[in-house]
Amino acid sequence: MVERLHIADAAWLRQGPLAKLLAVLDGNGEETRVVGGAVRNALIGAPPGDVDVATTATPEEVMRRVEGAHFKVVPTGLEHGTLTVVVDGTPFEVTTLREDIETFGRHAIVRFGRDWELDAKRRDFTINALSASADGLVHDYVGGIADLKARRVRFIGDPATRIAEDYLRILRFFRFHAWYGHGPLDREGLHACIVARDGLDRLSRERVRMELLRLLLAPHAVATLAVMAESGLLLSVLGGVPMLAGLSNLIKIEADCAIEASAIRRLGALNVILTEDADRLWQRLRLSNLEHERLQSIGERWWHIAPTVDERTGRALLYQTGPEYFLDRVLIAWARSQATVHDLDWRRLATLPRRWSAPTFPLKAADLMRRGLPKGPQLGEALKAAETAWIAADFPSDSVVLGAIADAAARDLRA
Repeated sequence: MVERLHIADAAWLRQGPLAKLLAVLDGNGEETRVVGGAVRNALIGAPPGDVDVATTATPEEVMRRVEGAHFKVVPTGLEHGTLTVVVDGTPFEVTTLREDIETFGRHAIVRFGRDWELDAKRRDFTINALSASADGLVHDYVGGIADLKARRVRFIGDPATRIAEDYLRILRFFRFHAWYGHGPLDREGLHACIVARDGLDRLSRERVRMELLRLLLAPHAVATLAVMAESGLLLSVLGGVPMLAGLSNLIKIEADCAIEASAIRRLGALNVILTEDADRLWQRLRLSNLEHERLQSIGERWWHIAPTVDERTGRALLYQTGPEYFLDRVLIAWARSQATVHDLDWRRLATLPRRWSAPTFPLKAADLMRRGLPKGPQLGEALKAAETAWIAADFPSDSVVLGAIADAAARDLRA
């Protein structure tokens, strides 16, 4: 099946770095197309995102052509036929058409080919197997256009076979449905995912983390996660009971308050009550240290937040935690309360970072040394005491008040 992109949507194919790359690789006996997500997104009117390119040219021929055009080329996966070509500062992944000879898990023995249909049929989902020529002509060999119009995520061929090739496709099935699907999940695909669920244990934790965090930002994240929970798949990913109601409330609050969504905050809403939960997710998902610390902050302090907190107390908390941790605690506490998304007290607290920016503590060590404190541990203690007093006084900037705070801190340490 072949369908032509609307000319407005095809403009990104005909100009800029991508057009230059296609002009170099296409022709003279070789054919080059844009493949995958960029084509899918163009058909639904979404930004193309990262653009991947496939070609009949061998890796050696690709390298010869792009180097002749003075483009930078990096052999990121040469043994699999993949090169990264940088044109005017924009990177593109260029892969020679391939055919699977033998597959075992994520790994496969492949050979380079020239058959676009065979290349399409080795991909995961029909909506990801579309390709577009430089003139905007879309090629569909597996029913992807029909599935895209129906907003249906469907495996290519036998779902069990596709999953056995790479068990990460279980999570990708749910992630792509959360982003692009409408209505119930494809029944055959869902059944195959449930049957093969033990395969999730074979995946690296980093790959699982990546898919889960992407899923959490999707438009239909909660409904999709609910199906995963009912199917017994989500518990095996998280290692703890998911709290879907709290996540749903958080997503509504983010949208209503125009607060940028955060995958880590949403993970905290979904599965962190105590710091022990943060530690578990850190291990299970190989989270970064910063992500772990953020979840720990949620688990340690979210229940301390109440909408009755006055502005002065709120400013003190915002100063001590920073905007990100402050928002995490406030939004999750709000989502787990009985308040509605329109609650004015919660909204006032949640929007405090927009109305107030924490100042820098104005007193320095030199201010206390002028008051007779020598260098050493006492000086550090006095600075901490002065900062605590400054916060309690609601961040004054008046020099007289600051002088009094410094006097008191120095006096107390000498006493």
